[in-house]
Amino acid sequence: MKQKNQHYSTQFPDVKIKVYSVPESLKQHLFIFKTITGVFSFKKLDLGTKVFIEHMTVPKKKSVVLDLGCGYGAIGIVLAYISPQSTVYLIDTNKRAIWCTRENIKYNLLDRTNKVITLSGNYFKPIKNKNIKFDGIYMNPPLRNGRKEFLKLCEEVPYFLKPKGLFQFVIKKKMGAEYVLKYINSNFSNIFDIKIICKRSGYWVFDLTLLD
Repeated sequence: MKQKNQHYSTQFPDVKIKVYSVPESLKQHLFIFKTITGVFSFKKLDLGTKVFIEHMTVPKKKSVVLDLGCGYGAIGIVLAYISPQSTVYLIDTNKRAIWCTRENIKYNLLDRTNKVITLSGNYFKPIKNKNIKFDGIYMNPPLRNGRKEFLKLCEEVPYFLKPKGLFQFVIKKKMGAEYVLKYINSNFSNIFDIKIICKRSGYWVFDLTLLD
């Protein structure tokens, strides 16, 4: 029996499988993503992710970064392609999303696959006991789960960042970007340097850099 009210953050989506190919020009390069039903935005790359990718900070030196809640891997794969010297982790709880991500790594990154690591699990859970620290954490958060879940997640982020590490994410204005900014300024201004680096097409791109 199919579960009711299923969502793309479900671990095992119970919907009929259909595979798609999604071509997208990002950072002046053509990527082709394999997607599947039961994964967020499987027919085309969503606008929020596109805006985010075009404005996110890509490491210029050897770094360790994380695409958190990676979906089919667009953010992490672009990071790995543009910064091949970096190690990129991609995490998602959705098993179909992780399958797509691994296929997309093979297709889009070729010889870079040895520095790209996929893990299945809910947010930071797969790495909590691995003592991994990141230079950057990148995210298009699933706010359909509610803002509270995301804001609670923000409390964990500093524990996984290196000194001066950054946390960048995108929020749609209609989904509460102003509320999120106000909350973060009220609760994390002593931890992060907080900036909005882009407002475009109804989306805000946030940059939270860990203070010394």
